[in-house]
Amino acid sequence: MDKVTDMMLLECKEYIEDLQNVIGQDLDWDSLRDKSVLISGSTGMIGTFCIDLIMLLNREYELNCRIVALGRNEQKAKVRFTQYWDHPLFTFRACDITKNIDCIEETVDYILHLASNTHPRAYATDPIGTVTANVLGTYQLLEYAAAHNTRRFLFASSVEVYGENRGDAASFTEDYCGYINCNTLRAGYPESKRAGEALCQAYIKQKGLDIVISRLSRTYGPTLLPTDTKALSQFLHKGIAGEDIVLKSDGKQFFSYSYVADAVSGILYCLLKGKCGEAYNISDAESDITLLELAQLIAEECGTKVVFDLPDVIERQGFSTATVAVMDSSKLQSLRWKAQHDIRGGIERTLRMLKATLKT
Repeated sequence: MDKVTDMMLLECKEYIEDLQNVIGQDLDWDSLRDKSVLISGSTGMIGTFCIDLIMLLNREYELNCRIVALGRNEQKAKVRFTQYWDHPLFTFRACDITKNIDCIEETVDYILHLASNTHPRAYATDPIGTVTANVLGTYQLLEYAAAHNTRRFLFASSVEVYGENRGDAASFTEDYCGYINCNTLRAGYPESKRAGEALCQAYIKQKGLDIVISRLSRTYGPTLLPTDTKALSQFLHKGIAGEDIVLKSDGKQFFSYSYVADAVSGILYCLLKGKCGEAYNISDAESDITLLELAQLIAEECGTKVVFDLPDVIERQGFSTATVAVMDSSKLQSLRWKAQHDIRGGIERTLRMLKATLKT
């Protein structure tokens, strides 16, 4: 499948509804008026939605919020953001944040640090890049924020910081800490996310930065990338192609999921309402589901069936060993955030949009 272009997705009625739905939530958009936002990981699933959202606010509500989008591949960014490329409120800066960020010429009010490897094959084939994006990349952006008096920094963390459920909790609250075997290749992702969070706390204490942390559950939606090797992404692509949904385990893993519009609204609630130094889970009980049930749901929607197949060596190295990773989002809900899509509704919307926009 070819990738979705920005024009195709932005012409999709349901995608615009998603953006408008986030805009209609209880958030003080005026706090972004005439401000600037730097977004790392700009061409990722969450980064692209954030940019589309802010540019819609600029167009329809005259927010005048300037975006500085960071990414390593300018050509990829130019394809995705064709509609914005020459817009005065949009700037793309090509750089590898693990090495240097000298490309950033602007002073910005807010930073959304979303850049990270986020799927199994990337963890296995680029373990160094996985760790450095979450540690060195975070360090570089924190240094920039401290030097330029950035108002607030948001670090996008992950459910994986909780590690293995020790069997003593039905769901993870923000103070839970489970087991991670650090002496494995796969540990690079959760351990570096933990280190990134620790760096944030250090900069709050030592340099007085205002930082908030969002811990994302497994996220999906129409902005997913064709290269994403997460199980759910593979299920969706297989289903759309009319192929059987392939499970590479018994499917008993019980996880929390978030539709991308809910994940982004959660991030923005953290950014605009969260307390400095605090971490917030982004999840919803209506989207907690086993992997087998998820595969069956997609197979049902696509008229295919679920089959079982063992992963190859590279894939297996990148797989999470967690079997129960359900998050408690009560803390974020206390800020008046609420997910708008349960797992069935989110999957149905995603499939409709991908079918409408992906070329086969």
